[in-house]
Amino acid sequence: MRSSPYRVLRGALTGFPRRTLRATLVLAVTAGLATVVPAAATQAAASGSAGAAATSAATTGDAASGLAAKPYMGWSSWSMQSSQYPGLNPDGNYSYLTEANVLKQTDALAATLKKYGYDHVNIDAGWWMDKNWTSEFDQYGRQTPDPVRFPHGMKSVADHIHSQGLKAGIYLPVGLEKGAYGDGKVPIGNAPGCTTADIVYPDLRTTNGWDSAYKLNFDNPCAQKYIDSQAQLLADWGYDFLKLDGVGPGSFKSGDNYNNVPDVAAWHQAIADTGRPIHLELSWSLDIGHAADWKKYSNGWRIDTDVECYCNTLVTWENSVNDRWNDAPAWSHKAGPGGWNDLDAIDVGNGAMDGLTNAERQSYMTLWAINKSPLFTGDDLTKLDSYGLSLLTNQEVIAVDQNDSPVARPVTPLGDQQVWATKNPNGTYTVALFNLGGSSASVTADWASFGFTGAASVRDLWSHENLGTYKNKITATLPAHGSRLFTVKPAGTPLATTRYEAESANNTLTGNASVAGCDSCSGGKKIGNLYLDSKLQFNDITVKKDGIYTVNVAYVSGDPRSVTVYSNSGHGTSLRFPSTGDWGTVDTVSVQLALKAGSNTITFDSGWDYSPDIDRIDVPKSV
Repeated sequence: MRSSPYRVLRGALTGFPRRTLRATLVLAVTAGLATVVPAAATQAAASGSAGAAATSAATTGDAASGLAAKPYMGWSSWSMQSSQYPGLNPDGNYSYLTEANVLKQTDALAATLKKYGYDHVNIDAGWWMDKNWTSEFDQYGRQTPDPVRFPHGMKSVADHIHSQGLKAGIYLPVGLEKGAYGDGKVPIGNAPGCTTADIVYPDLRTTNGWDSAYKLNFDNPCAQKYIDSQAQLLADWGYDFLKLDGVGPGSFKSGDNYNNVPDVAAWHQAIADTGRPIHLELSWSLDIGHAADWKKYSNGWRIDTDVECYCNTLVTWENSVNDRWNDAPAWSHKAGPGGWNDLDAIDVGNGAMDGLTNAERQSYMTLWAINKSPLFTGDDLTKLDSYGLSLLTNQEVIAVDQNDSPVARPVTPLGDQQVWATKNPNGTYTVALFNLGGSSASVTADWASFGFTGAASVRDLWSHENLGTYKNKITATLPAHGSRLFTVKPAGTPLATTRYEAESANNTLTGNASVAGCDSCSGGKKIGNLYLDSKLQFNDITVKKDGIYTVNVAYVSGDPRSVTVYSNSGHGTSLRFPSTGDWGTVDTVSVQLALKAGSNTITFDSGWDYSPDIDRIDVPKSV
């Protein structure tokens, strides 16, 4: 959920390409209006989770704080706010967001999903705007709740959320909103002598994903004071979670104006200074090149664009649930206790309103769980259908999202049929099979991909069923966009393989292919520059008998890249390897190759494209 408060024209522009819509909406909002209203009376520190735990806030972004020890779970308002589904927004675009609706969903969450771990209620964009989307600010330039949407104010809402044993979440865009500037004369709270003119650049350069705010200039200490005043207000209201939106580099923006790392660092410090633990979540499509900054200063980061379709359902498969299979692998090594990769809302509970088939709903939930994404739904919790409820409350699947295993990765190249897996601390594997194609297809997970052979017991996590013992592999026929999720417990033996290093002098390089250093590679080197009709040929690959071998390829690729792989004189198929996240991380995928008894060659051919760098291959000694 990018959750932009600047999309009032979205409904009138349905059918346009998503990126065209973004550009159009930016042009439409740059002259937005604002209303300044008096600040509410000073409010006491909120009830809920502040108390004795408050001292841990100083380590926001650090797992030691206890914040984001596991991916959070809960509900968010944006999916229903943004949808054209009949009845959701009867008073105009985004009108769903009201105090009454938030409290209704809070009570439903407490009654239906809280016992399964869903404990966040997140209020998204628009809480400080009237139904004409006019922003409202207090005398210190801080967003203040619209009295029609939230007649009892934001503290009252947080208090009710806390009374149900839940955590309260709220939303802000990054930067100083244009409507808060007030000709530069607005004073900054608790900062004598500071005004809004002091906290931005004199040229009023803009920032965030919609250019709806002025960029803060942290060379002036007054800018930090402004963030401090915002954070203290949220803490006084009793909020436990903040989504900071439109953050760059990301949000389809780059360049100095859109570098909001200083803003995120300022929020990190401001939250610590409040003495209240507040989870800081960043949005949207964050730049992976700054992953270290996001990890240092926040507890989660949206890796992709909005999952919502801005149509007459909440989401659709093509726009943009299915994007995540391509985009998630790059981030797999970035997540862990204290900060998680956020794949966006999981709208699988409402059937027709979701806009998905049952198979798609299950695959959606499966991918989020194996990626350890926060599990927050945007569905109407008062109208969950039985199938959606079974998906959201499957405790074995939730455990995959919440346990201590690493984030899963594809163990096969990207394509219509994929296998993802991760090794669990107890020696078992979590294995997901996906058919992303438009018709039924079989998908096979080979035990050789995981480094063992022989027998393994398999449990189906969706059906809670022990399937018995399978030898060497498991194959399932899946419907269009379907999936299965298993726990695989090896009972066989480690797979005996022969390792062949890509940089070996025994291999043949053609075209631009060349040896390069690689600290993380097994031999300290790799073969790179596989582009423009370049090849790496492994020679003298020896096996004892003819057969189809599962060859594990260790590679490095900062983005998804394709390479044609074939054995001997075959022609091969172009395979798309998922990103390893950067050009220093090694990952592995498996490819199936026909080898003959005796000596073979295995070739990696770039064609006229750019291919991954190759570290090595591991070839089974027998089939």
